[in-house]
Amino acid sequence: MDKASVIGSLLMFGAVALVCYQATHGDLMSLWSPKGFIMVIIGSVAAIFMSMSMDRIKMVPGYVRRYLFTSGTPTVETITIIASLAEKARRDGILSLESELSKIKNSFLTNGLKMAVDGIDPEVIETTLRLEIMAMQERHKSGKKFFDLLKVYGPGLGLVATLLGQIGMFKNLGGDIATMGYMLAVAVVATMYGTVLANCFAGPVGDKLAFRSAEEILNRELIIQGILSIQAGENPRATLDKLAAFVPPVSRASLKAA
Repeated sequence: MDKASVIGSLLMFGAVALVCYQATHGDLMSLWSPKGFIMVIIGSVAAIFMSMSMDRIKMVPGYVRRYLFTSGTPTVETITIIASLAEKARRDGILSLESELSKIKNSFLTNGLKMAVDGIDPEVIETTLRLEIMAMQERHKSGKKFFDLLKVYGPGLGLVATLLGQIGMFKNLGGDIATMGYMLAVAVVATMYGTVLANCFAGPVGDKLAFRSAEEILNRELIIQGILSIQAGENPRATLDKLAAFVPPVSRASLKAA
């Protein structure tokens, strides 16, 4: 579980709920608008189906899970693992790493090491692993795209509902004031739905997924450099120094000491 995602989500929900309660003096039902809900929420779902393929839409639960839960090995831990593997390969030969493969949880690192142990050319290993990174990046883009579409179409559809509400209000000018007030409420509430959807949910979640994707790409680039260094038989200290470039300077001293 990603603590930052959980804390941020709870704070955002609490802030929105508190402001809604104070703004309506406890009458939260005054914020409910069936027309606004249909136009903004149902309309946004329709826009998603119109914009994305069904295969990508089926992956939506995975996008949410990726937002809430961290996956993969931390960068510092990955560097430590590769450094220990480099020492073992330098001391006992690269074939000795075959017994270590079952202990490694990172599948990307395991696949790369298998190819290195099997004696596959470094160029082939690098090309294969980079193709895997490219495919992963495309999958991650779909997750980001889903929330970007909500961020774009939510406020836009809220504006559509607002315009419709204003048309109804103008149509009743000089008529029943209650009807005019109701149509104005529809317009304002629909705009609120779209704004909340974009800025309190879709935008932050999409940005977190983009950050996670960039973090994983960097981690996998680190793994590629480590595997190529091991296969080339470089000094373990040189391998560690090379991989230390992937972490912030404040973490390098503790990494090398470990």
